[in-house]
Amino acid sequence: MTLREPVRFCIRCGAPTEARPAFGRLRAVCTRCAYIHFEDPKVAVAVFIVREGKVLLIQRGVSPERGKWSVPAGFVEVGEDPRQAAARECREETGLEVNDLQLRDVIARQSEVEGADILIVFEGTVASGVPQPGDDAERASFFGPNELPDLAFPSTRMILALWRNGTPPT
Repeated sequence: MTLREPVRFCIRCGAPTEARPAFGRLRAVCTRCAYIHFEDPKVAVAVFIVREGKVLLIQRGVSPERGKWSVPAGFVEVGEDPRQAAARECREETGLEVNDLQLRDVIARQSEVEGADILIVFEGTVASGVPQPGDDAERASFFGPNELPDLAFPSTRMILALWRNGTPPT
């Protein structure tokens, strides 16, 4: 499944590309140098933190899903370690420093909403700080299992449904 705009020009020589069968599917192939463009997946990380029986959520300040709530999350930069990306995103969105980040789940794209193709979910603990919104978050707060706000993204709902049912993300 691809939701991004197709590559129209070769990234090596600049000539137009055309869709041709290559390695089992249609891919953008350069009409001049025959370079085959492989579309790389967008990878994001999420941080699942529970403190005193409440989960940390941020209210999104940007589209998609502006105004709805999700676990702190964001894209991994090229060359960035996913754990470090998770800690960075949590710090940027909530003001909290986190540690003990443990891999809990890897989730494939759940919807047609523009965003990550792969979401790596880490569970961690708060090392320091108090929740305060930053970056693209309007608010940051902890919520109990029976007081969850309007949630963004199927992946957020899946992570929190497992938590509410007493099963941490796996």
